[in-house]
Amino acid sequence: MPVTTRSAQEAAAAIGCSVAEIAKTVVFKRVNSGRPVLVVASGVNRVDPAMLEGLCGEPAAQAKPDFVRAATGFVIGGVPPVGFEERLETWIDEDLLVFTEVWAAAGTPFAVFAIDPARLAGLTGGTVARISRVRQ
Repeated sequence: MPVTTRSAQEAAAAIGCSVAEIAKTVVFKRVNSGRPVLVVASGVNRVDPAMLEGLCGEPAAQAKPDFVRAATGFVIGGVPPVGFEERLETWIDEDLLVFTEVWAAAGTPFAVFAIDPARLAGLTGGTVARISRVRQ
């Protein structure tokens, strides 16, 4: 893309779609085990930590940039939902499945790709779940 797609708002503006159609990838760190958790959320939703804790079985906090890079090989703002050396525990926001196509980061803050959200769930091995209480 000729402009940054680092945030859901920037990506939607660059693509010409709604922010809800952006599949933002957010990395969390399990508090007890230290393992990464990947959440692919609709761009308008904010992940509810309590709901994520219920899904993971332990508290998880949004990861710091160094942890994100170490766990995924990518920098914040360009983390794709696929393409990691090891499969990550992944949760897919059920709100994405109302669309026939969503847009996700493709490894840099200047690249995105379109995909059917059901196919995205299959490719990631992610579990579709509710991850936010209120759509933002």
